[in-house]
Amino acid sequence: MTFKELGIAEPILRAVEAEGYTNPTPIQQQAIPILLKGKDLLGVAQTGTGKTAAFGIPILQHLFYAKNGYHGKRRIKALIVTPTRELAIQIGESLTVYGKHTGLKNTVIFGGVKQGKQVNALRNGVDVLIATPGRLLDLMNQGYISFHDLEYVVLDEADQMLDMGFIHDIRKIISKLPPERQSLFFSATMPKDIVELSRKMLGDFERVTIKPEQATAEKVDQGVYFVSKNNKPKLLVHLLRERPNDSVLIFSRTKHGANKIVKKLAQADIRSAAIHGNKSQTARQKALGDFKDGKLKVLVATDIAARGIDVEELSLVINYDLPNVPETYVHRIGRTGRASASGIALSFCDKDERPYLRAIEKLIKQAVPLMPEHQFVEENDEQETELKKQPQRPAGHRPKNANAKYARSKSSNYKKGNHRRRKFRGGQQQGSQGNKEA
Repeated sequence: MTFKELGIAEPILRAVEAEGYTNPTPIQQQAIPILLKGKDLLGVAQTGTGKTAAFGIPILQHLFYAKNGYHGKRRIKALIVTPTRELAIQIGESLTVYGKHTGLKNTVIFGGVKQGKQVNALRNGVDVLIATPGRLLDLMNQGYISFHDLEYVVLDEADQMLDMGFIHDIRKIISKLPPERQSLFFSATMPKDIVELSRKMLGDFERVTIKPEQATAEKVDQGVYFVSKNNKPKLLVHLLRERPNDSVLIFSRTKHGANKIVKKLAQADIRSAAIHGNKSQTARQKALGDFKDGKLKVLVATDIAARGIDVEELSLVINYDLPNVPETYVHRIGRTGRASASGIALSFCDKDERPYLRAIEKLIKQAVPLMPEHQFVEENDEQETELKKQPQRPAGHRPKNANAKYARSKSSNYKKGNHRRRKFRGGQQQGSQGNKEA
């Protein structure tokens, strides 16, 4: 199927084709016809599947056809709520591209910057408003935003909003929306709170679920290094020096950790930059812009800041710290291997992170392949026995089934439970405290 076959309006189709889009992704192919009919939608799809176009194109088309009936100042007809500044900016840029021949106008509002320019943009009138929850509620309470004319509302990355503690803000926002509207709800996962929220937001809705064969991006080769906390910086420098021309995104669990990684890399003469909640918006946008343009090869990010990163040529993701919420691992490695590209995701795991790794493997229903032994395993590292006695598997090797048996040590370490277990033991989710720190 092509975009033309979806019945997209000529001005939008022209803009989409100019960007090189010819065939819609599965979420676009299923969602766009439903939304063009005016139905509410619950969309479940992992990151990197093309959700922005799936909801953005139908909204722009509805507004374009109705534009001739509007008179006077532009009023907010569509609202898109998303968890992070970077993602909000990215959505705004995409809608500007898709709608460049329609005469429609969008603006983006988010916290962390002075509100003056955002307020002026609202006063001048906009058709589509893209917003993060905190700044949206703030400007609503100040009387700068009215939803009297609102016809379309999108809640994007709903599960991430839950992780970030925005659930109460979202409920407040939904309570202020007009009851007669088309509602779109998108999430990569559907925990209980998100299911309940979707029921409150949506009316008579249809559901589209794009579930890949595996919980992780299919074209991403994965691998894990067992390495002590003290040796993580050395291993990172070693890997980056092996791939000096590649764009590499490094994930840290905390803001302080991200800054520390940048400092360690600088000591090794490797230029990098960090983006996280404590960085100014100007600094975050500059670092992200340089990374997308190829001027900066290494970017260090916390999970919250990384939600808006969409780099076509990103070849390597490194989990310097394993996430304590297994679904976050899926989001992280989905930053690479997007569209038709392939990618690599490597993880560092110290002894305290073993439960996180087990939880990840349970979620994705496969063992993350063990990388070959490396020079940064010390004699007293607990994982040394594991590295020497287990079969070593290159990144990209995937077992035939989730219960694939791996060689096991007969050592006392294994009996004590310290040995690496390849049969899935579960591993409990540790909560989302780590994400809040980002």
